[in-house]
Amino acid sequence: MTELMGQGIELMFVGMSVVFLFLTMLVIAINGMSFLIQRFFPDQPINIKSTSAKINTPDKAVIAAITAALIMHRNKK
Repeated sequence: MTELMGQGIELMFVGMSVVFLFLTMLVIAINGMSFLIQRFFPDQPINIKSTSAKINTPDKAVIAAITAALIMHRNKK
């Protein structure tokens, strides 16, 4: 019985060691790939001036038409 218990504990430690080594190698591989991607494909800076110029504000006539349409829709109910 004690020999069987010893083999079970040995198997447990071997299994836990294999899982620990696999997870350690996985973390190292992910960090390595992250480093390579950041080194060869750096993030491009975002030009805020060009993106803010694309935003169009609606005219006052459009706002008035939308407001009138909402008022008419709410008054129907």
